Amino acid sequence: MRLIPYGKQYIDIKDKKIVLKALSNDLITTGPYVKRLENKLKKYLGCSYSYTCSSGTAAIHLAMMSLELKQDDVILMPAMNFISSYNMAKIMKLKIYLIDVDEYTGLITPDKIIECIKKYKLKNIKALIAMYQGGFPEHTTNFYNLKKKYKFSIIEDACHALGSEYKYKKKFWKVGSCKHSDICTFSMHPLKTITSGEGGIVTTNNPKIARNIELLRSHGILRNKKQYWNYDILKHGFNYRLSDINCALGLSQLKKINFFVRKRKKIYDKYLSEFKNFNSNLIIPKYSKEIKSANHLFIINILFNKINKTKDDFMKYLNTNKIMAQQHYIPIYKFSIFGKKFGKFKDTEKYFNNSVSIPIFVNLNIKDQSKIIKIIKKFFD
Repeated sequence: MRLIPYGKQYIDIKDKKIVLKALSNDLITTGPYVKRLENKLKKYLGCSYSYTCSSGTAAIHLAMMSLELKQDDVILMPAMNFISSYNMAKIMKLKIYLIDVDEYTGLITPDKIIECIKKYKLKNIKALIAMYQGGFPEHTTNFYNLKKKYKFSIIEDACHALGSEYKYKKKFWKVGSCKHSDICTFSMHPLKTITSGEGGIVTTNNPKIARNIELLRSHGILRNKKQYWNYDILKHGFNYRLSDINCALGLSQLKKINFFVRKRKKIYDKYLSEFKNFNSNLIIPKYSKEIKSANHLFIINILFNKINKTKDDFMKYLNTNKIMAQQHYIPIYKFSIFGKKFGKFKDTEKYFNNSVSIPIFVNLNIKDQSKIIKIIKKFFD
């Protein structure tokens, strides 16, 4: 019996052909496919500037550096997220404050941000990282209102949300348009909406930020266009470039993004119809009708304490039945490296204890999805 993964890339013959074509070009890095993908992303997302880079983590690092954040500058971020944002901020020696998240969605809210600001009596906040867990861009315009009030920059960690949209003034805006943020970052890891193998995207509408990103992702180099052998160094940068081979795959995948989002929504909707009123101890997070999610994750909350079980019991049960689930994520403050530095966050704890991501990916077939539903329901017997 084969294992059903919680996520999986979708690669077809067109993807393979374009990668082979890229391999035949004279330039297989900093070549034509990089610029083609960046231009297509710019058009799809509706932003002024779009840059590819080597990973989602590199995208976050570039975003922080492009804002010219300095040592001891204050940055806010969710207590529930992958470690990459924290690691990049730590490397830059920023002063990091974690925000508690909603107990069912795992998302920060405007109220939670204000609660954090008041708790620590923060005044000179430089940046907020807003992360769209599962692909749901909740509170985007409300975050923007807080930005105007507190004068901080907003970095959208949209690693789950390529293809997501939110409504503003009767119009839907793509996450990545940066209509209500300074910078948006995406991941093109194999399990994300589209993949380039590994890769990241940074978007902005600010020309100064864009200039910084362009320099910082390639050693801070400014090349002389007339004399290619001459160049100057304007900033201390990194090699965060993405190769033409990766960008060729990303370009082919981007052509299928609407198909990917539709397929994920169909799978999401079937889960929703099966679990919505199934059992009072299984809760599906509720989201605003003013958003369209890329449905990167399907998250369920099980009140394990009420059924005398633990999340580990559930994960082992699924594994025994050849179903791979996942937790998104382990709260940042729980890792050994931090000791007791942060203490606990009440609603983040609830979310962590009860939430599980079950399989959702483009080629999850109806037979396997029906099996997953049946097995999960049987857990409550």
